[in-house]
Parts: sequence; C-alpha cells; structure tokens
Amino acid sequence: MELIESQILSQTQVLQKIRRIAFEIYENNFEESDIVIAGIRGQGHAFAKLLASTLKEISPIEASAVLIDVDKDVTYESPVEFDCDERFLERKTIIVVDDVLNSGRTLAYSLSPFLSIPVKRIQVAVIVDRNYRRFPIMADYVGYELSTTLSEYVSVVLDDESRMGVYLK
Repeated sequence: MELIESQILSQTQVLQKIRRIAFEIYENNFEESDIVIAGIRGQGHAFAKLLASTLKEISPIEASAVLIDVDKDVTYESPVEFDCDERFLERKTIIVVDDVLNSGRTLAYSLSPFLSIPVKRIQVAVIVDRNYRRFPIMADYVGYELSTTLSEYVSVVLDDESRMGVYLK
C-alpha cells in the first residue's frame, strides 16, 4: 500500500511562519546585539539559516546560523558537535531549532552540550509541533501545531525550493 502525501503548508505559508517566528524572537530579545540560531542537522539547519537571514532583515540583531550535528536515529550513542568553536557560543542567547518537535528526544539530546557552556539564555523554535512528548521539552516559538496519529509522518522540506513546504504521510 502506497502512502499518500498531502501538503499541509505551502512554501509561502512556511516562509510566513518563519518570518513570524523571527519577529517573535526579536520582540523577546530586542536588547541583544547578536543571537546564535543553532539548527539540528538536516531541515533544522536549513530552518536556522532561513531564520537567521530573516532576523537580519527585520532587526539590527546579528544572527548567526550554527549547525548542531547529532544523529537523530541514535541520539544517545552519538556525540553532539557544532560547526563552530564552543567559545563562539559563550555568553550569547541561543535559539535551538528543528523542523518537527514530536517526542522531544532529539531536542533534549541537542541541548545537552549547552549545559557545560556559559550561555546567556536558551530558547527553542520549531516549524511544526506534534505534541507527542516523551521528554520535557517545550518550544518557545512554534510555526504550526498539528495533531496527528502516531502512525502519520510529518515531513518539512526547506532546502528544496521546488518542494518547500510541510507534508503529511
């Protein structure tokens, strides 16, 4: 049996959600001169780059996109690494971003290295929040809340302009 994929959010709608999240981040962090947008490998990092670019457009904040490299399939067995020196993150507000927040496991493990870095504040942003928590992770910024069954799969495409959007299988 073939799974049917339906589009939940179009490219225009996704970009509107990202812009709204950027405004919310600016409103809550207007006193900051620079912010790090740390995106989890894959669509989370694509989201981080789009969010940092939008934040630079709408505010005087210098937003830097950083990659959080973690294996989403075996988060507890793989080290969490950044594509920058950890000293770059010190004493800054960090926005950790991913495409979909489902159980909270990936975000929980991605946050762990920040516990040993003296950061100013950590916030979380996601495009889609599915509300199936097994870990105590809440997003400060949510683009879209979606109630689904556990068997349904939410796919966010941000790095392919011809298919950009949110899909449900």
